[in-house]
Amino acid sequence: MSDSNRSTTPASDTFRDFITQGWAPREEVVAERAEVASYAAARRERLSAQHPGERIVIAAGDPKPRSNDVDYPYRAHTSFTYLTGWGSDTVPGAKLVLNPTGDGHEATLYFREGAGRDTDEFYANSAIGEFWTGPRPSLKQVSAQFDIATKHIDEFEHRRGDLELDTPQLAQELSEMRLVKDEWEIRELRDAIDATARGFEDIIREIARAADHPRGERIVEGAFQARARLDGNAVGYDTIAASGSHACILHWTDNDGPVRSGDLILIDAGVEVDSLYTADITRTLPVNGAFSPVQRRVYEAVRKAADTAFNIVRPGITFREVHDTALRSIAATLDEWGVLPMSLEDALQPGNQPHRRYMVHGTSHHLGLDVHDCAQARREMYLDGTVEAGMVFTIEPGLYFQPDDLTVPEELRGIGVRIEDDILVTENGAENLSIEIPRTADDVEVWMRRVRS
Repeated sequence: MSDSNRSTTPASDTFRDFITQGWAPREEVVAERAEVASYAAARRERLSAQHPGERIVIAAGDPKPRSNDVDYPYRAHTSFTYLTGWGSDTVPGAKLVLNPTGDGHEATLYFREGAGRDTDEFYANSAIGEFWTGPRPSLKQVSAQFDIATKHIDEFEHRRGDLELDTPQLAQELSEMRLVKDEWEIRELRDAIDATARGFEDIIREIARAADHPRGERIVEGAFQARARLDGNAVGYDTIAASGSHACILHWTDNDGPVRSGDLILIDAGVEVDSLYTADITRTLPVNGAFSPVQRRVYEAVRKAADTAFNIVRPGITFREVHDTALRSIAATLDEWGVLPMSLEDALQPGNQPHRRYMVHGTSHHLGLDVHDCAQARREMYLDGTVEAGMVFTIEPGLYFQPDDLTVPEELRGIGVRIEDDILVTENGAENLSIEIPRTADDVEVWMRRVRS
């Protein structure tokens, strides 16, 4: 945050001489080698093999202004984090450079250390001064932590012909590299999911207070935000706290509505841990702790679709099959309820699909450093790609009956339900990483009673 237009910092030589002296010696802490260092090195080797003789530059990115001299919270580009292992404490403006050598590439991290106390920047420069931002890691510390050569950013030279992240080819390659997670990534995702589970329990404890406030959805959002900051870096995306008919708005993030007893509240939230890996979980809860018969019927229909989709997950299927399976289950349920305007057989034809009126979104997306991970991968590697062991993706079917939808019975109108879990593909099948967060209607009711007691 810069204050150059309103600065009242003394600028005299007398003050400068005084503030740069009289400080106790500071011993530099020796950084331990991070576990992620070897995994990041292996990722760089894979990228190197695809670009012999080319110089590759991966920028962490600069802070983005929110208003005037106030920036958004800084988050490094996920490709930079993937290739270095440097997470939430990445120094803004850092660059990873892969310089070609005879048999591959040599990696160097360029960044700016904190301003030394022998300069006036350490108190006068709000972007890098220690008085403003606290101490930055040294080149030596970062080199030891991530087992990579480091240099001051002033030594970085942009060269014509550099392969950079804004090159579509490179963005695509990195997305496709990230489709299959390594062991370290999976552990980070497990930690993010565990923290998210604690966040959902915090929400349950706050639901009664939320029901007493006209903007109770924000109490729900705030409870989860607090957990994300306590147990991680931040939320992985804007929390959806959608009570009542707001649950029918797929990306409801205003979160400014009431939380009423008798309604359902759909909560889509995930903790991003310090490594920047995020969970993405949705649970739909009865505000008063008990589903009504019609709410239970909708909820269990969605769970059936989720379970049916999960049961087919294994290496060798196509990613698209997960979505198609969930949709067939949704369509069959709506047919049983007499909602479809045609036979089930006709409804399932590609040119018809009337059931999509009540679930217009996809069932799955990859998950990792980005909540919608690997987004630049080719269609034949993603939607039409073959599922492999080590992939992590969501399964999140839903049913959303808009409050003014005259095509469904009145008792269904205004009900929105989504259940979302994070799925790891194993060698022989799949593991629901978020299975410990209750899912069945019965288990949700028991869970809410236990947490609130």
